[in-house]
Amino acid sequence: MTAAPIFLDVDGSDIAVRHSAGSTPGIVWLGGYKSDMLGTKAETLSDWAAREGRAFLRHDYSGHGESGGAFADGTISTWLAQSLAVFRNFARGDQVLVGSSMGAWIALRMVQELRKAGDASVVGMVLLAPAPDFTSELVEPVLTKAQKRDLAKKGYFAEPSDYSAEPYIYTSALIEDGRHNRVMTGPIDTHCPVHILQGLADADVPSSHALRLVSLLPADDITLSLIPDGDHRLSRPQDLDMLVRAVGDMAGRGRGK
Repeated sequence: MTAAPIFLDVDGSDIAVRHSAGSTPGIVWLGGYKSDMLGTKAETLSDWAAREGRAFLRHDYSGHGESGGAFADGTISTWLAQSLAVFRNFARGDQVLVGSSMGAWIALRMVQELRKAGDASVVGMVLLAPAPDFTSELVEPVLTKAQKRDLAKKGYFAEPSDYSAEPYIYTSALIEDGRHNRVMTGPIDTHCPVHILQGLADADVPSSHALRLVSLLPADDITLSLIPDGDHRLSRPQDLDMLVRAVGDMAGRGRGK
């Protein structure tokens, strides 16, 4: 049974955190939009880290999972600030960031902010079905007239979700804030190796998006694994095996002991 979370107050929101101490590089999980830290991929990595005796850190963004706050109040900047606060409070020594979908965007922004602050502890990244800049690159270009009208009149629009009984809510604040957090505007120097896992049957984030991200990352530090029949979730047993191998390999390249 998974232990109860501890809570960290970040700007008035109670952020649920689970942290297991262990060897470094530690693993930091960053989930996707409307996902939580008890999902299949996060739990698989948690079990693997426990077997390896490796540190593992995960949290729920505000409005997600066990954390406080309303989902509709969240923005990339809000969730980034929470992720940085959790990282700075709990992570010790070198770390590998593992970001899924929107979590990959958060991971890329975290590296930028940590480096700006002189923190070089991120020694590797594994990104699954990465969706950096998804608001401006994947949502805005295909907005319908009805969605644009809802954004203007109500400040949000709702879309049915394949992954939840609750619809996805996209607010005008999320979309506007997303423009200020874009990372795919030029070369992205992560200062560490990156391994991307991308399904070619992903209906939510097309493989062309991952290929464009690859083109912006340093060629000598990037590995791209394309999964012919993989969807956006990448949660089948074979996908999870690939994830564990990728994270294990990246951790093995780190400086930790």
